[in-house]
Amino acid sequence: MIDRTLEKAVLWTAIEAAKATGGQTRGEWSARGVSIDSRTVEPGDLFIAIAGPSFDGHDFVSDALARGAVAAIVSHPIGDGVSDDKLLLVDDCFAALWNLGGAARGRTSATVIAVTGSVGKTGTKDALKKTLGRHSSVHASKGNLNNHWGLPLSLARLPRDADYAVLEMGMNHSGEISPLTRLARPHVAMITTVQPVHSEFFASVEEIADAKAEIFEGVEKGGVAVLNRDNPFFDHLASAARKSGIERIVSFGAHETTDVRLLGVQQQSDGSLVRAVVGSETIRFNIGIPGRHWVENGLAVLATVWAAGGDVVAVAASLADLQAPKGRGQCHSVPIGDGAFDLIDESYNASPISMGAAFENLGLATPQGDGRRIAVLGDMLELGTLSPDMHAALAEPLQRNRIAKVFTAGTDMARLWDALPNDMRAGHAADAETLAPMVTAAVRPGDVVMVKGSAGSRTAKVVEALLALGSDDGDTSSKIVVNGS
Repeated sequence: MIDRTLEKAVLWTAIEAAKATGGQTRGEWSARGVSIDSRTVEPGDLFIAIAGPSFDGHDFVSDALARGAVAAIVSHPIGDGVSDDKLLLVDDCFAALWNLGGAARGRTSATVIAVTGSVGKTGTKDALKKTLGRHSSVHASKGNLNNHWGLPLSLARLPRDADYAVLEMGMNHSGEISPLTRLARPHVAMITTVQPVHSEFFASVEEIADAKAEIFEGVEKGGVAVLNRDNPFFDHLASAARKSGIERIVSFGAHETTDVRLLGVQQQSDGSLVRAVVGSETIRFNIGIPGRHWVENGLAVLATVWAAGGDVVAVAASLADLQAPKGRGQCHSVPIGDGAFDLIDESYNASPISMGAAFENLGLATPQGDGRRIAVLGDMLELGTLSPDMHAALAEPLQRNRIAKVFTAGTDMARLWDALPNDMRAGHAADAETLAPMVTAAVRPGDVVMVKGSAGSRTAKVVEALLALGSDDGDTSSKIVVNGS
């Protein structure tokens, strides 16, 4: 099996960048990367001095060049001894970023795949990158670069010789995906699911579905929509796809009419064994990350690859190699006392549906000796007026999945704390930082501890404190066992 990694070839010459942006430069440079953050500039990058809500990139042009940037896109002269040969002068740097992204999309022959959804979009995007990348050259959005800055930046970084471009599109308001998909012009548009996430900004879940359906507006003629057949909004989304001129709709799920259909699954603490039908072919494969939600993500990957004309069997085999990324289910074994405890890091994000999936995953884990299943939970954000009730409702799935102890942090998690039986209550605090020492004092060898909350609830602070238990100096890198291996 081959692993083709895209080498850093030239992305933009001075002439090409000037033509794409309508700017002017006297330099003769060639860029092998694009950056909008001077702190992460790598040698050979083209730095774009975007003015953000807190900082103006023009203030960091000198820093970017000192780090090895070959040039900078600016909207006014810099001074400070910066040579004009190192500058590409444009009217608007943000518009220049979009123009670079559009030019990269216009010249590529890659199959462009766009991914959105209420949950699972980043994990599914990363899984597509990893599995397709075993046999093809794949460029994908880095991390969760999925908004009005991240999407054009991902396109601007698109190598000329990529076989696939996998682009994530996010939103928390209507109208945000529409310009992104029109810029990306995907051949395949996939929606993982529609759930009440970011519901603070929507009057109904149907409005969330409509916002997700904006992804179809930019799909190329002859393109494909990939949808979750088990989601209540399947018909709604399929109708929206057809209204956008998409004739082929590929579905995934357990429904009997589904194109990529789940026939059976055996869930284990370290992954799942899956049997499915793709078209008319029955296949069996492993998924290397535990949880029913990852079975759904795996089906979404296969459906997307099938829609894109890729090698479904080869991609299915590669799903066994998946590992959960940091903050999204990554597992650690942390030495403590005469033993160790297992830590499941789910601290990146949270919603009612992803909380349920995380509880189910924790329920599959097997504590050792006198160990317990422990959940450490921070507030789920952007849920609107129903947020208190949604937090209180988590008590039932926690009990159903045999979670022994629960720690909570935050205003809305106080509602869950009130709803829990006394014997499950382990501790509550106003914030994650205050909760962290309570958790570290309670954990013992054999425990399985899962930490989850929206990024804004800062439950990553609890993860850091738990990892620090494994090392006197707080550096656990040499002692952490990822995914139990």
